[in-house]
Amino acid sequence: EVQLQASGGGLVQVGGSLRLSCAASGFVFDDYVIAWFRQAPGKERQGIACISRSSGEMHYGDFVGGRFSISSDNANKMVYLQINNLKAEDTAVYYCAATWGSSCPGDPYDYWGQGTLVTVSS
Repeated sequence: EVQLQASGGGLVQVGGSLRLSCAASGFVFDDYVIAWFRQAPGKERQGIACISRSSGEMHYGDFVGGRFSISSDNANKMVYLQINNLKAEDTAVYYCAATWGSSCPGDPYDYWGQGTLVTVSS
């Protein structure tokens, strides 16, 4: 049974940093990709970044600058999202999602975690 769990969110100050974690389990093969999404109140869901488990290929969403970085710890089946210089508009629920394949698709993603809330305030 494939399961994803995002964690690491919380209340942070503007200009601070966070590292979000996504724990993946239940994949019987290593041919999958994991992506980070976020959805702010009243906004559409945005794709942030994705990484291929098998190839290490990474892609970032169009809006993403150098403040976001995706990485993985394959031995522990963990994927991380580092966010630096947090801004108020980063406030959102952050989700990790996964699908089968060796490269990042646009959509769809078959498996979703429950998300972790990031709240940025001064």
